[in-house]
Amino acid sequence: MRIFVTATLFTLLAHVFPVAAQQPSVMGTWLTASKSAEIRLAPCPNASNGPICGTVVKLNDPKDAGGKPVAPEGVVDARNADPALRARKVLGMVLLYNFVKTNDPNTFEEGTIYNGENGKTYKANMSLQPDGSLKLRGYVGTPLFGETQVWTRVR
Repeated sequence: MRIFVTATLFTLLAHVFPVAAQQPSVMGTWLTASKSAEIRLAPCPNASNGPICGTVVKLNDPKDAGGKPVAPEGVVDARNADPALRARKVLGMVLLYNFVKTNDPNTFEEGTIYNGENGKTYKANMSLQPDGSLKLRGYVGTPLFGETQVWTRVR
């Protein structure tokens, strides 16, 4: 009887407090603030680009320069300041890189973020928020002069 009660209590507690509960992480797929794209955050394939990189994995309702719908596979980086990069595909493009880890495993600083909407590159910080969202701050010079976006997790 005692073993049955102990086993039942353990089973009940395992459902209430999962033993192997995962820690929240910035890793995963995120919907941008404009809802125009999904970005996957994962370890950088090349360690020289930092511990974490963000890659465009989906474009939502893309349009060409004239406002006509276009297939996501056909979208190119047309606004890039470097004319040689204007023909590169946006899907699969890395736009977050060179971040530095902090003491918090879900906060990264002094990284780089490329904004395909205006073709400019900025310094950036990012951190997982208590509500599960991702806060990104792109800036020029110092974080005081910049813009903050909040991204939501897709999966």
